[in-house]
Amino acid sequence: SQEGRSFNPLFIHGRAGLGKTHLMSAVAQQYLVNNPKAKVVFLTAEHFANEFIEAVRKGNLDAFRKAYRSADVMLIDDIQFLAGKERTQDEFFHTFSTLLNSQTQIIVTCDCPAPEIQTLEPRLISRFESGLTVELQPPGFETRVAILRRKMEQWKVDLDNGVVVHIANLIKSNVRRLEGALTRVASYSFLSSEKMTIEKVDDLL
Repeated sequence: SQEGRSFNPLFIHGRAGLGKTHLMSAVAQQYLVNNPKAKVVFLTAEHFANEFIEAVRKGNLDAFRKAYRSADVMLIDDIQFLAGKERTQDEFFHTFSTLLNSQTQIIVTCDCPAPEIQTLEPRLISRFESGLTVELQPPGFETRVAILRRKMEQWKVDLDNGVVVHIANLIKSNVRRLEGALTRVASYSFLSSEKMTIEKVDDLL
């Protein structure tokens, strides 16, 4: 939206497993729902770097630039991958600047704040910090329980509430690990005739 462009770029950072990529995917999908004909570019920084290298190798830089600099919205995941890649950083800076100048919304994710990315050009850090920076925090207890219960519904798994609460108390910092813990417990529960207990959860995890 026009309101969103006042927060351009949007820089989202947080530890691995907190859902940055899922959030980006949801934004991209919703943008296409609202604007079905829009050109939405959603890729990882690694993919951008690999395509740039291939374009240089094949002499297709013009086509590469046209593909990315004509986007209506650009979402770049794991920008920390550009660290140490000077030529790719230079290319990304010019792509980034072109899109900003045309008021294209840019959303970037990273596993740390921009200034903490080692060997990233200061001009890129400055660009990233010129918009809105948001940190994703680990989910609170209620959210962790809600995530577990939703997954249990999806997987048709039935566990006692005390077991669910215990898992939520054990795994606090990472949604991916939380889901992995539930997978382990649910798999054992499915394959075993034993009633799942807190003691068994501790053994499994």
